[in-house]
Amino acid sequence: MEPEKNHQPLMNNALRYVTLLAAGAMLWLMTGCNTVSTSVRQDIGGPKYPPSDPAQVQILRAAPTRPHVRLGEVQAEPSSDSVPVAEIEAALRKAAAKMGADAAVVVYDKTQTTGAYVTGPWWGRSVETIQGRVIIAVAIKYQ
Repeated sequence: MEPEKNHQPLMNNALRYVTLLAAGAMLWLMTGCNTVSTSVRQDIGGPKYPPSDPAQVQILRAAPTRPHVRLGEVQAEPSSDSVPVAEIEAALRKAAAKMGADAAVVVYDKTQTTGAYVTGPWWGRSVETIQGRVIIAVAIKYQ
């Protein structure tokens, strides 16, 4: 007769794997829903600078009185209304820093139509719009 094998270590490893997988999925769901996508449009013929430190980029609500040059625009689109302002500003700083900016001046912050989708059967379709927040900032470099 063969002695009975102990499957306890195998069960513990499987349980540990499933627990880690579930914890990872929950973390992804909680953080994956709050993202900010950004795009950068550098001005044609404008000056080009090496990237700056994102931590040093200022977020302004009005153009500064200090002399500066315009580098381009940064557009940010948060994935939902629950994205914290600090996260939106961090995304603006990071994108503006890629152009070498010292500051980003917010010139537009509104909810607008960002997309559309078609629903219904072919004989009775309707177009539904998707609303989203859009923030546009002008990246500037101080003289």
